[in-house]
Amino acid sequence: MDKHRIFIVEDDKKIAQLLADTLRKYQYDVEIVEDFEQVKEECLAFDPHLILLDINLPSYDGYYWCRELRQHTTCPIIFISARSGDMDQVFALENGGDDFITKPFHYEIVLAKIRSHLRRTFGEYAPSQAERTVKIGALNLFIERMELHVRDNVVPLQKKESVILELLLEASPKIVSREKLLEELWDDQSFVDENTLNVNMTRVRKKLADYGIQSSIETVRGAGYRFMIAAEES
Repeated sequence: MDKHRIFIVEDDKKIAQLLADTLRKYQYDVEIVEDFEQVKEECLAFDPHLILLDINLPSYDGYYWCRELRQHTTCPIIFISARSGDMDQVFALENGGDDFITKPFHYEIVLAKIRSHLRRTFGEYAPSQAERTVKIGALNLFIERMELHVRDNVVPLQKKESVILELLLEASPKIVSREKLLEELWDDQSFVDENTLNVNMTRVRKKLADYGIQSSIETVRGAGYRFMIAAEES
């Protein structure tokens, strides 16, 4: 079996090298970014299974690079940063990150989180290799592609938008609780502000509205959300 590839975006050369040396001891194939103006290009050329990403970087910060990379890859992105504020962690997740580790860190924690995300994405807990789709009315969600097909239109989605639509479409017309959505969207809900889910839901509604799907996501007060498609849109 090929080694899992891990790409490190960290401007502290000592930390980056220590991380790389540790991961190589556990049989990971590791590459450290060389040019901070070419993070996306270097990352895509390496084609990693997982990315470790700092926030404070030269030229552009980690949030920027996470958004850029999310247009090309669905692999897990774990932020590692000395920033420890709740909003820093919320911004990391909202910009496409999957997890957050605060410096200084224990290498055992980093390794455990890496293993967890790789198992979920590529290992024993990974979904079937067959392409998964959810279809309802004029909508067809291609989950692995993170694309929503609306009649003849192809709508690109961010990862969290795709997860929200997958949960709502699969459950329709049943209600999906806020707790279920939070659980699926974020591994650690302890620092997720309630408004974070609202922001993501608003983005999904706007994308649907832009393509003529109106009032499809219904807020059920005290319960959660439900996807209801109008008869004329079915």
